[in-house]
Amino acid sequence: MLEWTAIFLAKDPEAKVNSYIAIPYNPYEPKPYERWTLKGMLDLQNELKVAEEFWDFLGNGKIYMELLNCFERVGIEIRPEIEKFFQKYK
Repeated sequence: MLEWTAIFLAKDPEAKVNSYIAIPYNPYEPKPYERWTLKGMLDLQNELKVAEEFWDFLGNGKIYMELLNCFERVGIEIRPEIEKFFQKYK
């Protein structure tokens, strides 16, 4: 990340650069993501983006729910294929 930032700032020294830690999925949903390992290591308000906040940031708008809907539709459609795959491991 430091190298990318250096390259970006070499091209535009006045640019505003932010770096984030991103966690694309919150396994604790609907509760907030609260891993103890993050507390004290990061400025959680300014350096961490989790699930909805991360995807909406990437999509530059409210896209998280649409993304979840896409996963759900695909999961329903290919469920037999998924189940067949996991039968090998029973």
